[in-house]
Amino acid sequence: MKLRKTNDTALRSDSPGVLAGQLRDYFDYLRVEKQVAQNTLISYQYDLACYENFLAGLGVETADKVTEEHISRFMQMLHDRNLSARSIARTLSAVRGFHRYRIGEEQSKTDPTENIDSLKRTRSLPEVLTVPEIDRLFEQPDKNNPLGMRDRAILETLYATGMRVSELVSLKQSSLLVDEELVLVFGKGSKERLVPIGRSAKSCILRYQKHARPAHARKGKSLDILFLNVRGTKMTRQSIWNILRKYSEAAGIKKEVHPHTLRHSFATHLLEGGADLRAVQEMLGHADISTTQIYTHIDREYLKEVHKTFHPRG
Repeated sequence: MKLRKTNDTALRSDSPGVLAGQLRDYFDYLRVEKQVAQNTLISYQYDLACYENFLAGLGVETADKVTEEHISRFMQMLHDRNLSARSIARTLSAVRGFHRYRIGEEQSKTDPTENIDSLKRTRSLPEVLTVPEIDRLFEQPDKNNPLGMRDRAILETLYATGMRVSELVSLKQSSLLVDEELVLVFGKGSKERLVPIGRSAKSCILRYQKHARPAHARKGKSLDILFLNVRGTKMTRQSIWNILRKYSEAAGIKKEVHPHTLRHSFATHLLEGGADLRAVQEMLGHADISTTQIYTHIDREYLKEVHKTFHPRG
């Protein structure tokens, strides 16, 4: 199990032992049966390679020999490295998933992580833009030139659908259901979902397709990708981030704005407007509603601010 290079050799795993084989079986299960996204799989491989090397240093060569004490010492090692609470919690989740998989497959009878408490950490609320900030942001691209038309369509699409930037850069023209004002989004784990696009975003996309995309399209390169760079190929996530940064600075927005900011704003504004949490979950493509529930915390902060501002005893 070879992983990407890192300055910390303790995070690399090249061992051919029993534990390495058990981990490979787990990764095959995640890839084939659970169909987890590639980025998620890479994160699991990285975290469990660290775990494997830690156990090897203790002479533990198989998952069946792991005890609760080993897990506690591993967690302490992560703390000693000054990893963030988020990184430690993610690693513990990966380790716990591995041992629970073995129980589910009847390869093990005990779970050494069972009594290890998940790290208590404050979940920071994502940054969101106000509606006036959204309006200012959208006014920045020059709608009279091809790049400006493209950029405005990108901003409108991100905010109208709440899609991830990885979903946006892979969006195809054939995924647009113009008459129904819907877009077919291919999300994590190759899962599909239909999301409303809205009249404003639809108008910007059609204008871009008619007046701007042909200027960038290249035969044999562009294929059916909707948003193209000047070379006629698919845009990168970094290029979308740069677009957001440029226009947010031009709009005088002091917050740190990135593609996920528009996704957060999409969900928050829907909930503030009274949208059902399950509907927002579906549009965001969250497998677990608990992931969507973070936006209810934002909604509560908004409600408290309204109460404080307008209530006579606020």
